[in-house]
Amino acid sequence: MNNVVVYLEIEEGVAADVSLELLTKGRKLATTLGVQLEAVAIGSGLDKIPAQVMPYGVDTLYVADDKRLTFYTSLPHTSILVGLFKDIEPQIALMGATSTGRDLGPRVSSALFSGLTADCTSLEIGDYTDAKSGKEYKNLLYQIRPAFGGNIVATIVNPEHRPQMATVREGVMKKEILDADYKGEIKRIDIDKYVSSTDFVVSVLERQMEKGKNNLKNSPIIVSGGYGVGSKENFQLLYDLAKELHAEVGASRAAVDAGWVDHDRQIGQTGVTVRPKLYIACGISGQIQHLAGMQESGIVISVNSDPDAPINAVADYVITGTVEDVLPKLIKYFKKNSK
Repeated sequence: MNNVVVYLEIEEGVAADVSLELLTKGRKLATTLGVQLEAVAIGSGLDKIPAQVMPYGVDTLYVADDKRLTFYTSLPHTSILVGLFKDIEPQIALMGATSTGRDLGPRVSSALFSGLTADCTSLEIGDYTDAKSGKEYKNLLYQIRPAFGGNIVATIVNPEHRPQMATVREGVMKKEILDADYKGEIKRIDIDKYVSSTDFVVSVLERQMEKGKNNLKNSPIIVSGGYGVGSKENFQLLYDLAKELHAEVGASRAAVDAGWVDHDRQIGQTGVTVRPKLYIACGISGQIQHLAGMQESGIVISVNSDPDAPINAVADYVITGTVEDVLPKLIKYFKKNSK
């Protein structure tokens, strides 16, 4: 009771990276609170899931394995989580801010009258004192996320209602195995206890999934461009440099809005969150919305004509100059020295 629980997104018998990242954070939160970490797996053919998630410190894994749950549909997943949460009464519930999580999270929180903070960038445990009543609350979940268009970072708490629910985007949290030999308990969920026949009124007859056109999330090197690149034609310089570095090309929202690059390459609060070993920011001013998506990068190099650009404050190295002047020299250098 009153533990930390993570909803696992599963595709073809494999737990999603965002779920493993949340297990890593969930383990730390549970340890801080002195409670257990639990996880919920819903789907079909889940025999390999325990071996995938137990090493992250899962104490109890709830498994709902049924052929009718092969593909995600809203009603049965909602019924299972709502019913299970009423039984186990977790104090914290986490899920990915994916298309699934954004559909499922609000349904569950609404049914439980618990509230939900979406797209969190950090989760911590702390105390809170209500300014009006003076009442003190201990060990609440600090649900931290950018607000008002990214102009501020808000810390949100839920003093009274449980569970405290939050969604987090992939790449925001680190994925770290706690103990390869960690052994938790597996509990099978009786589907019929929570799900009615009407929940299966919608069935998936055929599903087609388009694979991503890039590998931004897993690329060790990213060359990213902003509005300061100047034009769609100049963006080709980023692709040329990325080719020499075996890197991926990313972009800020301003560059995407200008039509210079596709939206699936957008990095930031409303795009993809990345943590490469090397991030080369070209013509990017460095607003908080963009920093939220790349601030965990290992080394940041800024190429910017403005020596006072905000991104220079977080960069490890700064090259002052225009993209047209700097990138051709970098491309020439790497071509010469990569042979």
